[in-house]
Amino acid sequence: MWTWILDNVFDLESYLRNAFLIPLIPAVSFLVILLFGRSVIGAERVHKVGITAVGIVWVLSMIAAVSWITRVEDSTSSKYDDAEHAQIAVNEGLSASSAGGLDGELYLAAEDDGHGGDGGGYATTEPVISEVDGWWSSSGVDFAVGTLVDGQTVLLLIVVTSISLLVHIYSSEYVKGDRRFVHYYAFLSLFTASMLFFVMAQNLVQMIVGWELVGVCSFVLIGHWWEERPNTDAAVKAFLTNRVGDIGLLVGVIILFGTFKTFDIDTINRMVGEMGSEVHFAMLIASIALMAAVCSKSGQFPLHTWLPDAMAGPTPVSALIHAATMVVAGVFMIGRLYPVFFEGFSIGTSSINLMAFIGGFTALIGAGLAFAQWDIKKVLAYSTVSQLGYMVMALGVGAWTAAMFHLFTHAFFKACLFLGAGSVSHAAHHTFDMREMGGLRKHMPHTYKTFVISTLALAGIFPFAGFWSKDEILLGAHAGQDGAGSFLFLGKYPLMLVFGCVVALLTAAYMTRVIWYTFWGEYRGHGHPHESPKVMTVPLWILAVMAVVAGVFNLPTPVMEIFGLEGLAHLVQTYAEPTHYLNAVGLSHPDPSFWLALVGLGLALTGIAVTFMYFWRNAGPHGLTERNRYAKAGYTFLEQKYYLDHLYTDIVVGSIKRPIARAANWFNDNVIDLVVNRAGEGARDSGRWVYRWIDQGTIDNTVNALGSGADAGGQGLRVMQTGKVQNYGSLLFGTAAVVAIVFVIVL
Repeated sequence: MWTWILDNVFDLESYLRNAFLIPLIPAVSFLVILLFGRSVIGAERVHKVGITAVGIVWVLSMIAAVSWITRVEDSTSSKYDDAEHAQIAVNEGLSASSAGGLDGELYLAAEDDGHGGDGGGYATTEPVISEVDGWWSSSGVDFAVGTLVDGQTVLLLIVVTSISLLVHIYSSEYVKGDRRFVHYYAFLSLFTASMLFFVMAQNLVQMIVGWELVGVCSFVLIGHWWEERPNTDAAVKAFLTNRVGDIGLLVGVIILFGTFKTFDIDTINRMVGEMGSEVHFAMLIASIALMAAVCSKSGQFPLHTWLPDAMAGPTPVSALIHAATMVVAGVFMIGRLYPVFFEGFSIGTSSINLMAFIGGFTALIGAGLAFAQWDIKKVLAYSTVSQLGYMVMALGVGAWTAAMFHLFTHAFFKACLFLGAGSVSHAAHHTFDMREMGGLRKHMPHTYKTFVISTLALAGIFPFAGFWSKDEILLGAHAGQDGAGSFLFLGKYPLMLVFGCVVALLTAAYMTRVIWYTFWGEYRGHGHPHESPKVMTVPLWILAVMAVVAGVFNLPTPVMEIFGLEGLAHLVQTYAEPTHYLNAVGLSHPDPSFWLALVGLGLALTGIAVTFMYFWRNAGPHGLTERNRYAKAGYTFLEQKYYLDHLYTDIVVGSIKRPIARAANWFNDNVIDLVVNRAGEGARDSGRWVYRWIDQGTIDNTVNALGSGADAGGQGLRVMQTGKVQNYGSLLFGTAAVVAIVFVIVL
């Protein structure tokens, strides 16, 4: 039916080329709410504008997804139509890209298909690029603006619009009556528009714009309740920490432009595949610089410290940030520029690299920090840090599809967990402290059930969504790019596999702790807890259902063969993976491993069982730490967040700020003030000297002397004024005689 509608109602190519409407609609919603929210629409109704706008965008995103799937299927079927022509072309020495199909968009490659067999030729679908030249020009470089739509774009469109729509609906009750209700919904729309603009960016300059817009929106929404100092501090911390990493983004983009003389993402990815080792060093430096941006935006070690503090914002904002927008921007950027990182870090040939290590280490330390938190939102925040580390680690070991698949599944169950935390707080006297909760499963059955479902998905329990995506990441770490383990049983990336397995155990354990303190035992809080209204619980159930079924979108072939649906296996890999880039760099896909899946599942079940037994026996949170000094030291180390905040605030910033402040004060007192004072004193002394010797001593004396001389001359002449004519005649005659004598002498 969808195919008929698209074929008869829509022009697929035209629709995908005009996908700019998707980010434009929520941007317009932002302006409408901000400018007319109070005066025309009414403060109590602005949420309807935001929900309607995002609802329309969600429908358009679904149409874009169906359009892209149809496009991929058409290109795949064309493979068989043109197979003979393609073989002839290859035999004649023509390039694969000239072997026909869909306006030159299909190429066939006879190589291993990544699943242990000869692919016999497979089709790749080119991205749909819409470009408008003349955005602006600088130093002879023309900057274009446009959209790039491919499988990765469509995947993120679904994630962002789905989570944003549910958050918009949920917020209508959660933030109801807030003094800045209009402001909140306006920036919620802008947040969505910014992320959509970012994922559809056609070039690196647009990507930077979207990247920074997302950061600005997060700053505004984290500090939504800015009257309280911790909230403003958290917003400023998030903003400044991201600015540190953004320096790396700018440096990386500059290197890429300097190497390829273009900002076009599609062109850069293709050129990396074509040039390979020729640009290895430049790609290495660019990748290192870009990883700094990933560390800040996606909460990777050592720039992850802002992310838990971002819980100061409203809970729906936390859900949107942690599930679908800001923090996944770094992961998306790696995926979008994956040939750059693949070549720069030699992912296909190494057993460890910077990206894989940072991701694995972040996953480990994030899981550890989650154990020492009493704020339920901060537990989930550190869980996000850990899961983002999982995604980055997956990309670092070459498991592109596994990373994007985990991004997809994680968005739904993590959004459900955050909104579940908000539901608990909303109904339990507005607290997030688990020590003031307990026994809520009796009072909040819907919140409890959806929270447990999402917890099982996060822990990676079969058959929930997280099990399938986590398993693919572990498989990628084990198999690497050569399709088989090379270091005993630990595989191609042994350290990453160890990190992944330990994190699987820890994730199940700390989430069991959350369930115990929040929903089991007796209620320890204030007031009378009750279930949240349907406008909040319905989104929870939708997300919980997705936490169960989202794994279906990339089930391995052996599983689907059981049900006779092998054609529906690896959907994310088939439709989202940008094979037009990744085939060029030689990305492969390992065969599924049954024993590795059992190991991951066993570790998760062990974490749940051990933690549940620990609390069931009433050991208490500090029972072990009070009996064992090493346990106490370890727990303190976790409570202090590995002392990283102390390192940054007191040592790094403090050691710079205090000495610089003191030096600046000394310089002001002893240099600037001395110069100013000496200059003033010199001006004063110079003025006195000029007054005394120039003005009084020279000018005044000269004027006075001239006046005295004139007075004396006048007095002398006045004696001659007798009034007698004979005297005047004598003077006239004498003067005439003197003049006559002078003339005689001269002439």
